[in-house]
Amino acid sequence: MAFLEFKDISKGYPGVQALSNVSFSVEKGAVHGLMGENGAGKSTLIRLLSGDQSADTGTISIDGVTQTYKSVRDAFASGVIVIHQELQLVPELTVAENLWLGRFPSSAGVINRRSLSDSVALKLRDIGIDIDPDAKVSSLSIGERQMVEIAKAVILDARVIALDEPTSSLSSRESEVLFALIEKLKAKGTVILYVSHRLDEIFRLCDSLTVLRDGKLAAHHPDIAETNRDQIIAEMVGREISNIWGWRPREFGPVRLEVSDLSGPNLRQPISFSVRQGEILGFFGLIGAGRSEMARLLFGADRREGGRVVVDGVTVTANSPGASIRAGIVLCPEDRKHDGIVQGRSIEENITISSRRHFSPFGILSPKKEASVADDFIARLRVRTPSRLQDIINLSGGNQQKVILGRWLSEQGVKVLVIDEPTRGIDIGAKAEIYEILYGLAAEGMAIIVISSELPEVMGISDRIMVMCQGHVAADVPRPDFHERLILTAALPDRTAAAATL
Repeated sequence: MAFLEFKDISKGYPGVQALSNVSFSVEKGAVHGLMGENGAGKSTLIRLLSGDQSADTGTISIDGVTQTYKSVRDAFASGVIVIHQELQLVPELTVAENLWLGRFPSSAGVINRRSLSDSVALKLRDIGIDIDPDAKVSSLSIGERQMVEIAKAVILDARVIALDEPTSSLSSRESEVLFALIEKLKAKGTVILYVSHRLDEIFRLCDSLTVLRDGKLAAHHPDIAETNRDQIIAEMVGREISNIWGWRPREFGPVRLEVSDLSGPNLRQPISFSVRQGEILGFFGLIGAGRSEMARLLFGADRREGGRVVVDGVTVTANSPGASIRAGIVLCPEDRKHDGIVQGRSIEENITISSRRHFSPFGILSPKKEASVADDFIARLRVRTPSRLQDIINLSGGNQQKVILGRWLSEQGVKVLVIDEPTRGIDIGAKAEIYEILYGLAAEGMAIIVISSELPEVMGISDRIMVMCQGHVAADVPRPDFHERLILTAALPDRTAAAATL
């Protein structure tokens, strides 16, 4: 019997119809997959379920009762918790405070913080999450923050939990903890709405599946065992994608970037490497390996303690993002929300914010030129938006990533592109588009560094892979020697000696 039901749901925004007459249902104690390209309507549906917004038409029912949410609080009261891909924690509060926010245990109005911490420690231990309840959320890694959000839903004993790309920031060990929790929740009768672009997870966890495309119901599979990977991809994108990576050999030019003895916080040993014109160099490692830290040091976002960075034979003397940009090094960061996009600003502003000096003669901004540049990159990168004036926060993750790429490409003289987790939370169709953009830039002679926690991705698109482990380079692997088992062996902390076999 249906426990969660969406019936004839429609929702529109100025210039775009996000959902059109979407209907499907989920049984009690089932994990239901929700898939679709970025912009297909998944996030809109989740926002309606969470009470953050209201549908234009249609109803949402839980256990046979139609829900009339006026706020997130109403949805929460009815037993619905949504864990968004963009996390909703308060950074300056502790883990325990975030988990008990709005429900602090108190006596005569005084919060008992010892009781608060102890109760959270016990609950976290019960569900297999090893995080200090007294740690400030701002001190946690992105993966640890994600686990705190997931713990909140479990601890609050929700009837319906929606997980939006829950493993995008998790290590393999953390993902296994999550999967075990999902099995426990199923046994209790909890409905799990599982939004993910990772087909292996969908087939492992889900009992049923709904696919959205362009805001409409593309397919509904009551029994996921009766479908397959190729069919789902075709339903998502409206066409078959036989080779998502699309790698092809290309000619490399001379060395474009040379890094010697780069050192800084969280790097156990100095790092040295080079990238040639037209080469895509992948960096792979487990969470905590130092990949993102290396990228931030290279870009100057974090201060280097030592080392030398040379672009086209010229040493980058200053240690700052501005100096790196002037030298031709740019960074698309791992955390798009906090370090990439400028929230509350338009797509146009996000594209042109770092390059306005190029079209501001005598220090006077040319709105016409700014609009032309923004429109050019929106078209070139196929950003799906009704207008360049749209707030960037309303775009899907894939389109936000394209805007960040557009920002750097609008700079003049970019020689080295560093892109950290290029397709995190991005659908299959958009992934293929991002890869094509990277191949195009490489063909033009740009040196590209791709950092990814997804081994199939980094193997699929790279010409060479640097494997990192606990803050140092464990292996440098040319494409002919790519092998999943050997690369993973080099990445494991207790197996670094095996890197020599690579």
